[in-house]
This record gives sequence, C-alpha cells and structure tokens, in this order.
Amino acid sequence: MSTAEDDDIYNQIILRKTSMLHRPLRLILAAALLCFIVLFRPPSTSLPGTLPDDPAREDLGRFVYPSLKNIPWRPHFIMPDESLERLFGDKWVHVARFNRVDRRHVYPGMTIKVPLNMADIVDYTPMPQLYEKARAYRRYILLNVTEQWIGAYEHGKLKFSMPAATGKEGYETPAGLFRVDARDRGHFSSLYDTEDGKSKYPMDYAIRFYVGPDEIAYWIHARDLPGKPASHGCIGLFDEEMQKRVYAVPFDPVLKDAQKLYAWAVGGKENGIDTGKLELVANGPVMEVTGPLPVYLPFPLKF
Repeated sequence: MSTAEDDDIYNQIILRKTSMLHRPLRLILAAALLCFIVLFRPPSTSLPGTLPDDPAREDLGRFVYPSLKNIPWRPHFIMPDESLERLFGDKWVHVARFNRVDRRHVYPGMTIKVPLNMADIVDYTPMPQLYEKARAYRRYILLNVTEQWIGAYEHGKLKFSMPAATGKEGYETPAGLFRVDARDRGHFSSLYDTEDGKSKYPMDYAIRFYVGPDEIAYWIHARDLPGKPASHGCIGLFDEEMQKRVYAVPFDPVLKDAQKLYAWAVGGKENGIDTGKLELVANGPVMEVTGPLPVYLPFPLKF
C-alpha cells in the first residue's frame, strides 16, 4: 500500500474518531436547547402583572355575548410586552369592561376582543335602559348570566351597570327572584383560599341574596374577573383595591364596581352604621338572576 493511501486511511480514522468525540457534545447542546424552548416562558412585563403560573391560554373571543352582534370587533393576541394600558392608553377601562376581565388576568398568550371603533364601547352595556318588571321597586338588581353583566334599577330605570363573573358550569348561579337580606363588607370565603393558600379568599363588599336548602349562601362580592364564568355560584365584581391588598397589584386601583353596588344596595341610612361584619338588612333590593351561561365556541372565530 502506498504512503498516500496510508495517509488517506489515517485521515479518515482521525475524522471518524473526532466526529464520535463531538457527538456527545452535540447531543448535550441539543438537549439544553430543547429544555430552554420547553421551559422558557416570556416574562410578564405588562402592568400591573399577569398570571405567569396560569397554564391556561384563554381566548375571550370565543365567548358569545348576544349584545355584541352589532359591535364589530377583532381578536388580539397579547404579546409579552403588552398590557391594556400600553395598548389602549386611558381607554383601557372600556376594553376591560367590554371583555369582562380585570388587568391582572390579561397576560401574554391570551386573546381579547378589541372593538374596531372604540367609541362603540365607551358607554357599552347589554342591559336594557328600561325594565318593566323593576318599575314597582325602589331598587332592583338584574343579573343577565348570558351576558355576564349586572344592572342596578330604580323604579325600572337603569341607574348603572357593570360586568360580572358568575358561577361556572357545574356551579351555576341559582336562577330566579330573590331579595337581598344581608351585608358583610369584610367577608371572607369559608371554603376557598387565595392562590398562595395563605388565607381565605376575600369577598369584600359582600351582598347576600340567597341561602339554599343546603345552607350554602350566595353573595355578590369583590373578586377576580378572568373574563368568563369562574365562581362556585356567587357573583363577582371588579375591585382592584382588594386585588392590590391581596396580590400587590395593580399599583393604581381604578375599577371598584363592588364598592359602588354595595353602597347603592345596602349602604343607605336605613341600614344603620356599617360595622364591616355580617349584618341583616331591611327591605333590601329585589334580585333577579336570568339566562343560561354564555356559549363558548369550540374554535376561534375566523375574521
């Protein structure tokens, strides 16, 4: 065998051994890259903060609310550096109400509804301005479960309204006519804890409207609003002051619907001094709960 042939065979052997030596290194690098791709989560840069531990990626565009049929909108996928404030400036409140969602629950990876014309949602409410059944009552609360919205009426005229989060499937809010009979400004859940498990879930500004045969009480109260039916039967309203106290976000509480309804429904002089504890109230508002849960489409709408 010639020297040239020997050199060629030798080079092939060296190349093969070198390749075999590099293979484990390539495998290690590939595994590290795969782990990075799987485990990496975009940082939460939106204010006041998202839910980075929430594995769900919600599409609020799939919830069908009948009142939106005449309001053109488009879906918007939330990117890692986006928040309602950064996207919509001082109009973020309208978009939050439109989506029935609080700022804490707008996080990267989810989809929200964005109106094509912001003016369409400035005074948005799905509740009727006049409600004949409420005409005979000084105060009347109407909850439309299908719309996830609640209205406060005085002698049949809508005084104000706000989004709500009702009982989810399997834990539906009881339907029918009720009367508010108690208040508890500093109420806490007797069954459920906060996300960190350190305390019972706060239900500030609680208004009791029904106690079932099983002695389970149903309240309207402050809670997180994730843009969908989410409770175990109670009715949740915006209260960012409660969220700041419990979660340290948002930094600048704005949405305080639970406080507003509480003051209107049970905060009058006829109920005396509010001690912040459980108290019965006289002649509380009539409460009507109507409608099935909103439809959730199996697939995103095509635009």
